[in-house]
Amino acid sequence: MREVELLSLNKQSNTMTEALRELRTNIGFCGDDIKTILFTSALPNEGKSTVVIDFARSLDESGKSVLVIDSDMRKSVLIGRHRAKAKDGEPIKGLSHFLAGLSKLDEVVYKTQLKQMHIIFSGPRVLNPTELLEKKYYSGLIHAIREKFDYVLIDCAPLGAAIDAAVIAKECDGAVIVVAQSEATSKMVLNVRRQLENSGVRILGAVLNKVDMKKANYYGKYYGGYYGKYYGKYYSEYYNDVDEE
Repeated sequence: MREVELLSLNKQSNTMTEALRELRTNIGFCGDDIKTILFTSALPNEGKSTVVIDFARSLDESGKSVLVIDSDMRKSVLIGRHRAKAKDGEPIKGLSHFLAGLSKLDEVVYKTQLKQMHIIFSGPRVLNPTELLEKKYYSGLIHAIREKFDYVLIDCAPLGAAIDAAVIAKECDGAVIVVAQSEATSKMVLNVRRQLENSGVRILGAVLNKVDMKKANYYGKYYGGYYGKYYGKYYSEYYNDVDEE
């Protein structure tokens, strides 16, 4: 197995660490049959990919083995944002290589510098990502790896922009929607929920992301300012508080 270093993995703040622990705890209480989890959002730039990577780090720290699959073959940011570099100096291969039959599975799964965190990058952009995801190779990939890791986290393209997440959802045990404060409207989020429900996947909840604690007036006096930078709270009953109108 090849190795890759994610050069941008910095120490997390205490507030971010606590938010991640809460997310980890709530996911754990969803049941031990929840192993393959899809993450999507309504819009780009809601912090979905950052949530996935940092949640994977939290699982690794708790002693769980985890594989991140970057399934956004339209506009992935993981390699560039995290300054990923293969230790053997060779170009990084990814999901699109595997689904197109150009690489074997063991050639696209990378060990990171974290003890039990692995990753499959998206690979080069393709013109037909939905068609590739609908092939038997993706289903075969999920079935081949789910028993090898405690958790498989799938980072998908925003469902408000592409149908890919709904296609992938059929292979997953649960889904989490990342919602950035003051960005996606409630109707956008509800539309994402409906599409996921139509795919038959269990919706585990939502991560409220990029929370400005001063505006929210929530723990504002205690924490002050911006809560973490990335993470808000995890709500297993988030949608009970969303007004469809």
